[in-house]
Amino acid sequence: MKIGLISDTRIPGVAKEVPAQVTRAFEGVDLILHAGGVQVAWVLDWLEQIAPVKAVGRIQGGQYESNTPFAVQNADDPRVAQEQVLQVEGHTIGMVNSLDFDPLNDDVIPGIIARKKFPEGAVAKMVESLFKAPVDIVIFGRTLEAMIEEHDGILLINPGSPTIPRNIMKLGQVAILELTPESREARIIDLTTLD
Repeated sequence: MKIGLISDTRIPGVAKEVPAQVTRAFEGVDLILHAGGVQVAWVLDWLEQIAPVKAVGRIQGGQYESNTPFAVQNADDPRVAQEQVLQVEGHTIGMVNSLDFDPLNDDVIPGIIARKKFPEGAVAKMVESLFKAPVDIVIFGRTLEAMIEEHDGILLINPGSPTIPRNIMKLGQVAILELTPESREARIIDLTTLD
């Protein structure tokens, strides 16, 4: 199964629309997982034209232009939950917007887990505590920094942001996760390469 990963679209706050390059990046995906930072439900509707969508976080609501559709609460949108745990191709995927590990006292950004030198098994315990179940893949957002790292056998993926990577308003990244019962492979796609 091929899964498109996206986070922190921040539309219409940062950009007026989802970059067109996302359509090309997600060509042929079977599912799209949005790891939060959704401000309006029509972004999920737009993505759903490509493939079914699951999302986490909270749709902010609010109308920025008179003709822009918007969501009042994610309680009205079955695609959105505070967190999601999904079984896909024999893998358990946990998805949240903010990956909060108490011992870090910081955001999970590239390289920070390795720098903290946690004892073996500590990351797996933190992940299980967060999702109340063991998961082997974690998808998250919020930091605006794309990363793919593996710790304690758990694949951690932040697809970054297509609209505001590393807090800079420019074309950014998404990710692709390919799963089979025997394998998992993730890669970041720099949208500027798809122009």
